[in-house]
Amino acid sequence: MDDVRKYLQSQREQFEADLFELLRIPSVSADPAFAGDVQRGAAWLADHLRSFGLPAEVIPTAGHPLVYAETPPVPGAPVALVYGHYDVQPPDPLDEWTSPAFEPTVRDGNVYARGATDDKGQMLTHVNSVQAWLETVGKLPLQVKLLIEGEEEVGSEHLEAFLAENKDKLACDCVVVSDTAQFAPGVPAITYGLRGITYFELKLTGPSQDLHSGVFGGSVANPAIALAKMLAGLIDADGRVTIPGFYDDVAPLTDAERAEFAALPFDEPKFAQQLGVDALDGEAGFTTLERRWARPTFDVNGLTSGYQGEGAKTVLPARASAKFSFRLVPNQDPAKIAAGLKQRLAELLPAGIKMDLREFHGAPGVVMPLDSPYLQAAARAIETGFDRRPVFIREGGSIPIVNTFAEALDADVLLLGWGQNDDNPHSPNEKFSLADFHRGIAASAALWHELAAIDN
Repeated sequence: MDDVRKYLQSQREQFEADLFELLRIPSVSADPAFAGDVQRGAAWLADHLRSFGLPAEVIPTAGHPLVYAETPPVPGAPVALVYGHYDVQPPDPLDEWTSPAFEPTVRDGNVYARGATDDKGQMLTHVNSVQAWLETVGKLPLQVKLLIEGEEEVGSEHLEAFLAENKDKLACDCVVVSDTAQFAPGVPAITYGLRGITYFELKLTGPSQDLHSGVFGGSVANPAIALAKMLAGLIDADGRVTIPGFYDDVAPLTDAERAEFAALPFDEPKFAQQLGVDALDGEAGFTTLERRWARPTFDVNGLTSGYQGEGAKTVLPARASAKFSFRLVPNQDPAKIAAGLKQRLAELLPAGIKMDLREFHGAPGVVMPLDSPYLQAAARAIETGFDRRPVFIREGGSIPIVNTFAEALDADVLLLGWGQNDDNPHSPNEKFSLADFHRGIAASAALWHELAAIDN
């Protein structure tokens, strides 16, 4: 490892130059106008991998291409698959960027550009660490496979089919993903759990057209009022969801997990202030971090009904609709939740109102065992790179591809985030700390050493 560490130090400027070159490619997957640039991003990455001896493939799909490469097998050692993406979100609104979105600019130790932290910078840390091993030792102590896609920001539409058709090619013991964040500056983290999601749209219809609220009000069921009552009927005063069977399969937090969360440097008043609220809210009996990371929730995401123009218009609306979602924890089944929701809404539906419920996407939650040898190896590697042992956290958001990897490849997924919570992914002025970029490379280089030491 000494030669690898020396190489990492000697290549700091070159690693940054490579990152900046990739950041200048506007590989926006959502906008067809940038399709050529997405192709250019894939080609740049493949050429870069080939430059230090990896026979990289650009694999076409019905959408944007995948980039794949692997080091030689190492008998008796585990196999690690690195997953990342080279596509980025649209940069809009452009006038809110301090410097151009695709002209990487360094300010206060951060590089500002679209894709800096999500996910080009974080993904390249693993590419750079593989390069360091190959350029110094000549080989890695285990086999590393790299699968970098160009459609993560548009739902990874073609990745799932590729996984299903290439299980042997992608077979591994663990999947390494760096597309999350540290807990706080100077507090690296391993995310070992993610909530799932199931999303719905409810449409209510009353009279055949909007009515005069003075003439007809009080004699006809009002869809907007019905909607408000039905949504309120899905959650009680203690913040618990009232769907039948909703909590049947919820895995409780262990005492050790609750103690770990409680020990984190989290300031609830400061958190509320950052959000611009004067109080926090949620399910009774749980802390804010427990509610955000490890308890299921119900949230209304959008409401529509009646007159929305300037001034007043006294109508009894004919229609009302809402979009809402449930964040799920491990063991909860989206299909079971949907069935319970239909039953509960039928109970709440008033006479004179017709209901149409549309189900959108769903994905279960996922949690990795804290005693996983791969997770513990990652903790040791992060301590090497960041000079501090990481904390173990969960995330409230959902990354459906993590479930897909865990199930399709029967592998532990290591979510090792080098970014910060204020890096502005998907927003103007996205950034990535260059110090964390280099710490991430060092941690990744140590990860290959630590994983190889596991008795496989």
